[in-house]
Amino acid sequence: MNDKLSKSILDQLVSSVIKKKHIYGAVFYVSSDDNSIDLISATGDIRENSQYYIASINKLFVSSIILSLYIKNKLNLHDKISKYLPEKVVRGLHVHKGKDYSNVLSIAHLMSHTSGLPCYLTDKQPNGKKAIADLEAGIDQPWPIDIVIQEIKSMETHFPPGKEGRAKYVDTNHQILGLIIENITGESVNIVLNNLFQELNLSQTHVWKDVNNENLVPIRYKSEIIHLPLFLNSTQNDIVSTAQDQMTFLKAFFSGYFFPKERLNELEKWNNIFFPFKYGIGIQKFYLPRVLSPFHPVPNMIGHCGSIGSVAFYVPDKDIYITGTINQQARSNIAFQTMIKIVNKLS
Repeated sequence: MNDKLSKSILDQLVSSVIKKKHIYGAVFYVSSDDNSIDLISATGDIRENSQYYIASINKLFVSSIILSLYIKNKLNLHDKISKYLPEKVVRGLHVHKGKDYSNVLSIAHLMSHTSGLPCYLTDKQPNGKKAIADLEAGIDQPWPIDIVIQEIKSMETHFPPGKEGRAKYVDTNHQILGLIIENITGESVNIVLNNLFQELNLSQTHVWKDVNNENLVPIRYKSEIIHLPLFLNSTQNDIVSTAQDQMTFLKAFFSGYFFPKERLNELEKWNNIFFPFKYGIGIQKFYLPRVLSPFHPVPNMIGHCGSIGSVAFYVPDKDIYITGTINQQARSNIAFQTMIKIVNKLS
């Protein structure tokens, strides 16, 4: 790889990020498969080894556990979720226009966001409110899985499961996958995740627990520090990590640790979720059409991002991995602008 990315150039790119409004810190780690490129840079209130909330990158971790259970013949991706969940959980879970599709829902529907289920966080509840609005306003509340199930049964679904060409990104899907993991392994999803971190030697990664952690960067929404211990403790799958640990996990994922490398393309059944993202089976793709960047075409990036500007992506065209965060819910797009600038430095 004839690269033009050096430590000093990465430092410049990363340090320029905190000049933008509401960005108080950033860390980006760039590494190639053979480690011929292996650079990390941090700025502001984030250090190279700072722990941060990874937000929805946790979905990639949950999906990786499902994929490894599949490879171990503990489940099939096309199994109906009713095979693994109690009847009282499944009953009335997905009613669309008066028809009950609950027994049609499969594991693959959940992993690919083609379930059509409502999102307990971002969709309107029967009272017209959205849970995410309260959380962003700093109103903390627990959302354990039993409350999630109860709430979504009273909310409107989006479409029948697996409807051709339809996908809707909803947090509900991976919460239910956690229940399935629990049923198959006999252990709660937070324990299964923490065991995985130990297995991969991710010593700075753990499922959220509200303890006094001085190395943890506080979550930000604009200029506010958001403190949500009740919510983050309740989900059992929200994760704290570092850019280095995220890199170890990301490389493991794409080298075939959970699902054979030669079969990873089977996960690339892309559906549009919201521009500029598509979703496959357990993985997300960031893409920019050539027309939007005619002089510097942006290569596809596959992996996952989180709502606070956390990223964990593999760039196949460059054989490069990028992890990190800008730790700002209100301006997560800045993370992608930074990744594009990093990739543009690689020829």
